[in-house]
Amino acid sequence: MPGLYLGVILVSAGGVSALDARWRLAAWRSPARTAVAVAVGTLFFLAWDAVGIAAGVFVKGASPLLLGVDLAPQLPIEEPLFLAFLCYAALVAWSGAARLLDARASADAAPAPVDEKAG
Repeated sequence: MPGLYLGVILVSAGGVSALDARWRLAAWRSPARTAVAVAVGTLFFLAWDAVGIAAGVFVKGASPLLLGVDLAPQLPIEEPLFLAFLCYAALVAWSGAARLLDARASADAAPAPVDEKAG
């Protein structure tokens, strides 16, 4: 079923984007910074892939789930989209974890309620 892998990536990215939109974690909070972070991460991992492909470590293999379109030898069109999704999902997860830790630290630092009946 050609294109299934790409479809799964896009549906998953939609789910992560929905979480991002709901909680304003990354792209919905700072679109330019998110775009730069995802682009830099994607380019880094594409360079990593290029080194792995040149060394013969990374091979595409034959899968009926891929579209069959290659950007370069051993580099299917789905790879940069997967890498961008990976970077975006990691950024959303990091931002969510940071927000939870900040909320917990704020709750721990809050003064204890005063019991007016004690005394």
